[in-house]
Amino acid sequence: MKLEAVELIRLDVPLKSTFRTSEGAVNVHEVVWVHAITDVGEGWAECAANGLPDYSSEFHTGAALVLKEFLIPNLMKLGNDLTAEAVAPSLHWVKGHRMAKAAIETALLDAQLRAANTSLATYLGAVKETVPAGVSVGIMDSLPELLKFVEGYLAEGYLRIKLKIQPGWDYEPVKLIREAFGPDLMLQVDANTAYTRDDFDLLKRLDEFNLLLIEQPIEEEDILGHARLAEYIETPVCLDESIVSADIARDAIELGAAEIINIKPSRVGGYIESVKIHDVAQAAGIPVWCGGMLETGIGRAANLALAALPNFTLPGDTSASNRYFAVDTTEPFVLVDGHISVPTGPGIGVDPIREIVDGYTVSTEWVKR
Repeated sequence: MKLEAVELIRLDVPLKSTFRTSEGAVNVHEVVWVHAITDVGEGWAECAANGLPDYSSEFHTGAALVLKEFLIPNLMKLGNDLTAEAVAPSLHWVKGHRMAKAAIETALLDAQLRAANTSLATYLGAVKETVPAGVSVGIMDSLPELLKFVEGYLAEGYLRIKLKIQPGWDYEPVKLIREAFGPDLMLQVDANTAYTRDDFDLLKRLDEFNLLLIEQPIEEEDILGHARLAEYIETPVCLDESIVSADIARDAIELGAAEIINIKPSRVGGYIESVKIHDVAQAAGIPVWCGGMLETGIGRAANLALAALPNFTLPGDTSASNRYFAVDTTEPFVLVDGHISVPTGPGIGVDPIREIVDGYTVSTEWVKR
């Protein structure tokens, strides 16, 4: 196919409530969409970079700039030789910027699969029609507030609770939720790199709560530190920010630093690389699950397709649309018996609702041949 033009759409989508992690708090999902126009049809994708370079070095304004100045023009030069599979090799010369790369690759993959009348789930190798849903619970102002939110999510039917933690908000919140809802609740925690090697004893206290995992407790570059922590505590150590490619995943597994892996397609450069990480982990007997970045329906649809692969054996952060948004940008994803259906239509399987998108749009910019 040939890439004719790309529309970069900047959206501000209000959240139902403030979402707070150890990195900060947000009440608006600031996001860039990539709308690719090719000679075989159009495709959509969501760039998951945050408004600030807090989760990673990328941020949405920078991602839009690198897409406009480098990634899109480079892919346009391929002419009729362009395929979604050629995106990563063609852009390898650009160091980093994986979230921006993931966005343009996914938009082109969506267009390519729509033209072939094939769903993204089928293309990736999905084996499930629905996936179990977990929910991520941000850091709250008080323990009673936390209890109220968790009660509400469990009443809605979520199968797994993930608590964001940071120094000073860890042991007591976890203790409260475990005691309130019992030993059978699938419960895990996410530190977003908030701790250091000096905090191993503190993190070991969490062993008493029989958690599914502790996610990214220390700095992402410290693979060896995670390996030492994994030896020191009983709670399985899960890597998130540290895993940016299949090669890094393989190294982390061999070092004993990753007993579980959270695969976020945006973080690793796209869904094609995500499948490679899935396969590396599966071969090593390491379970994976699908993380999220507060995606709207465009990004959520693609994540659900990935989460339907066989080695995604733990509930992910693929929550229903109403977890974050009063009104989503696509037909909403709904929780049914703790599960969400995987889209089966061509490509990502959903389309934006233009009148809703227009209401959230801050700016648009076209990049043309």
